[in-house]
Amino acid sequence: MSALKLLFSSIVLVVSSFFSAQAPQPATSVPVAPQETATTSVHVEENASTIPEERTRGEVNVTSINISPATSPQRTQTLKASSTSSSVTSYANGVHVYSDEELLKMAGNPYANGEVPLGDGKYTTTEPKKGYIYLCNVHKENVGSDQNGPWIHGSTWNFLSKYVVSGSVSWPNALFSNIISGAYRILSGNDLPINHTTGSFPVSSSDKVYQYDKNPNIISSQTIKDTVPAEPTYSATPYCMGGEAGIMLSGVALFNGLDAPLRDAPAHEAQDSCAGHPQESGEYHYHSLSPCFKDIGIKTVLGYALDGFPITGPQVAKDTYITTQNLDECHGLVSEIVVDGKKKVTYHYVMTQDYPYSVSCFRGKPSSTGPSVQVKQTVKAQPSQGTQSQSSGNIQSPMSQSPSGAPQMSGGTPPTPPQEAQDVCDEKDEGESCTVGGQMTGTCRTVGEYFACIPNR
Repeated sequence: MSALKLLFSSIVLVVSSFFSAQAPQPATSVPVAPQETATTSVHVEENASTIPEERTRGEVNVTSINISPATSPQRTQTLKASSTSSSVTSYANGVHVYSDEELLKMAGNPYANGEVPLGDGKYTTTEPKKGYIYLCNVHKENVGSDQNGPWIHGSTWNFLSKYVVSGSVSWPNALFSNIISGAYRILSGNDLPINHTTGSFPVSSSDKVYQYDKNPNIISSQTIKDTVPAEPTYSATPYCMGGEAGIMLSGVALFNGLDAPLRDAPAHEAQDSCAGHPQESGEYHYHSLSPCFKDIGIKTVLGYALDGFPITGPQVAKDTYITTQNLDECHGLVSEIVVDGKKKVTYHYVMTQDYPYSVSCFRGKPSSTGPSVQVKQTVKAQPSQGTQSQSSGNIQSPMSQSPSGAPQMSGGTPPTPPQEAQDVCDEKDEGESCTVGGQMTGTCRTVGEYFACIPNR
């Protein structure tokens, strides 16, 4: 009997052990780090087909989306090693698409101490080259800074120790709009910054930067308008450029990295704390990344080049940046960024801490390869504060191209030659005959900043 009980107990123990092994185990709670999402205040309009004549200061208009810079996120989005980009792995002509992981791996902080290579004389007129600016024409002028500042050290300079023009001048009449109309993006405004102040220009004799650059120019309102493709076409063969590279979403023009004597402009020229200054006709502009942009993430669009491709910041993670060595000969690459509030895989230029700082040639056909403004009339720009004395300056009207490609006249000033008229003379010398569109015959001549086919009279 005792043996039978022992056998029964053994059977119960085995069966109990079996069902215990098969019973579901209680779930273990694993903490998941929340995904940080940048939000932008967006107002959607029902009808954006017509372009309003006037825009509210600080309002950036993108097709049916109005984005106010004041409500945009102020932090930089950083990439994480575990993040994934679009599944797209190739772009036009088989160009490589960089994933977030690749960008994070190749980025760094080699210029943490502010010391960067000097870009004096680093330009080419024959073919594009990484680290050089590919110019269509060379017009070297002996104007600019008077002498090197103490921040220049032979073949390098330090952007952290460079003097800046003092002053804090606000511009309440600043205007800028970014509108998509059909197949085109229209960037227009008066070239005054919509979201930051400027220094006091002309440079005061009491300013410590005065002994190095006496910039006598006065910031004045302009009329700037560039019509570029909303979906630009990537070209395997880059286009050369003139002095202007694009327009930033602060409403300010972006020039290339060279000054008039073809030296490194950010290193030699006196600029304010936002890295801007006016040229002789009063056009306020940048040559490099403005410290006044709060979000300089690699996915953040800061402006648009004259070919329509976006310009982004260089920051991949905290204290981690893309540099010139990571980019192609036009200072860009292909990756996923945020354009008009949507993720998009596209070619984009990258602003960097080192020369050539921004666009160094165009990956798409530009709306213009020269200055985007011409003198039109006289006006008085009104700052709201600061010690700057504003006298009458030149308001300038852009020589933008219409969607059809025809140049638009600006108050009787000779227009920018159409891009096609410039292209046909690329391989020709001064005085050679040329034909545009199989109809117009002319002669290749230099007119102002341009070398183009001029019709025979």
